[in-house]
Amino acid sequence: MGLGKTVQVLAYLHKRRLAAKERDEDSLPTLIVAPTSLIYNWQDEAKRFTPDLKVLAHVGASRSKDARTLRKYEVIVTSYGTLRSDVELLQSVSFDYVILDEAQAIKNESTQSAKAARVLKAQRRLAMSGTPVENRIAELGSIFRFLNPGMLDSAAVFGELFSGSGKLTGGKLETLARVLRPFILRRTKEQVLPELPGKTESTVYCVLEPDQQREYDELAAHYRDSLKKKIKSAGLGKSRMHVLEALLRLRQLACHPGLIDSARAMESSAKLDLLEDELQEVMDSGRKALVFSQFTSMLAIVKARLDAKGIVYEYLDGSTTDRKERVERFQNDPNVRVFLISLKAGGVGLNLTAADYCFILDPWWNPASEAQAIDRAHRIGQVNHVFAYRLIARGTVEEKILSLQAAKRQLVEGIIAEDGNVLADLSAKDLDFLFS
Repeated sequence: MGLGKTVQVLAYLHKRRLAAKERDEDSLPTLIVAPTSLIYNWQDEAKRFTPDLKVLAHVGASRSKDARTLRKYEVIVTSYGTLRSDVELLQSVSFDYVILDEAQAIKNESTQSAKAARVLKAQRRLAMSGTPVENRIAELGSIFRFLNPGMLDSAAVFGELFSGSGKLTGGKLETLARVLRPFILRRTKEQVLPELPGKTESTVYCVLEPDQQREYDELAAHYRDSLKKKIKSAGLGKSRMHVLEALLRLRQLACHPGLIDSARAMESSAKLDLLEDELQEVMDSGRKALVFSQFTSMLAIVKARLDAKGIVYEYLDGSTTDRKERVERFQNDPNVRVFLISLKAGGVGLNLTAADYCFILDPWWNPASEAQAIDRAHRIGQVNHVFAYRLIARGTVEEKILSLQAAKRQLVEGIIAEDGNVLADLSAKDLDFLFS
């Protein structure tokens, strides 16, 4: 993440356009499909680096439904949602390239987005992603069915590799690496940006106050007993939703009691107090910080605390419509020292190099999402060393999530990354550990 994939692709499209003009050939348009939040980022980057390209943002209620209009442009940028809605229109146009940005959006081949992407007509296809494997390695199968139809459909490849237990081990991993390596260009920061300032990631622990710890222990005991009965009667497979709900409530309580009872939003919590102290140190040193949480209710509690202290901040979640303006204000206004961001809404597509401190308030099962968030700051344009902190409540499920991540995650540099999703294969033993 943060190594300039967007600029690199625009430069390549510009080069193809110039080559076609030199040959006096008409060139087909290119279609770029991206998350809605990144549409205008593509427009801005094109205006900045390749101003000669005729770019159309094919989104919104006023967008054209005429294929002839689309063919007048050299680059058409649309969203995955618009792709699903306008699949017949877009399917009627022949493209030079179809490019998927944040291609993990089609990781599930049965979704409408994945199906729509596969029926588009293009001479060439490209998938862009900083995290092409979010949950399990099999997600690459869906992306490659878009890139090279038929390549990974045969039983000799994915069917055989994932038969039986489906575990990707030893020889299977080597086989898959050999198959995929010619089609993947992976660049790391060490290779591309040796001059990029370093990054330090740390885990900062907080200890719950006795009352909060007692409440947490009581809730954990309740779920432990109820889940044992549920699993015994219905089996582990049919109890998954109950397990997820229990884990969600415990994770919320570890952050702040206001997340499970909104009437308690004004109460204190060990994690909130720790964050406040850390942010004060950052601001006293003249720096800026990003604060990520997957719980917008937690961000709301932090907002109230910052408001009470008169601290100027910016805020972004899935409902934010003026993302660009908020980002620019944070980047350029020295008075805005903190940016509160929803992990899912702001984990991709943001350049926030004005910050050199990141705080992740709650651990997520998939470490790739956290890495994406941290790399909003640690990317091209950063001039300072970046410090990233994960705030973890001792004696809670948060601590155990980290342990499971470490035990189950295997980074496989030969391909991309192995299965990073802890939830995908929780065992009964794992559940005992989580709720103990």
